[in-house]
Amino acid sequence: MSSLSATPGSYSQPTPSPFSYSVASTRLSSRPSIHLSNLFLRSLSLVLSSVSAFLVAGTSNTKSNNNQKSSFYESPELLYCFIATMLVFVYSAYQLFKGVSDITYRGVLISDIVSDYSSFPLDQLAAYLLISSSSVAVTAIQQNELSTALRRATIVSVCMSFSAFVATAACAILSGYKLCTRIIW
Repeated sequence: MSSLSATPGSYSQPTPSPFSYSVASTRLSSRPSIHLSNLFLRSLSLVLSSVSAFLVAGTSNTKSNNNQKSSFYESPELLYCFIATMLVFVYSAYQLFKGVSDITYRGVLISDIVSDYSSFPLDQLAAYLLISSSSVAVTAIQQNELSTALRRATIVSVCMSFSAFVATAACAILSGYKLCTRIIW
């Protein structure tokens, strides 16, 4: 009988998680593609949410005629849109920083377990903030109380905010996948 045959009752060693990586491999290409996709989506969410927030805030100094609202802070809907997209911007910047530092320093900032359990609900919260702020901004556009420049900026901001929602929702799906594989594993 060969020494490689398995005896009844013995089992093989578990396969390592697809999210774990060897200490010896420190290159970016050694990371699973889900991490690189997550970094790309986080950076896309960062850019789109910042563009959305700054479009609304950038037109606040325009002059209005006919008693129209000319700044975003005069409209509570646009103020909510600005605050929500800025919160998502800060969260995306943190997640992007964490992702880059995980690649560089091997998870020193936050452990993978804590990150997997916290990223999933926070990604969902960020996606909710983006979609709710987009829907609230649409009502502000429909009220016709905005100046022409602010109205145009709000329309583009809603498009950017919705695009950031799609990127953040994809990040939430990836975070959910990572969490499920951690729980099931």
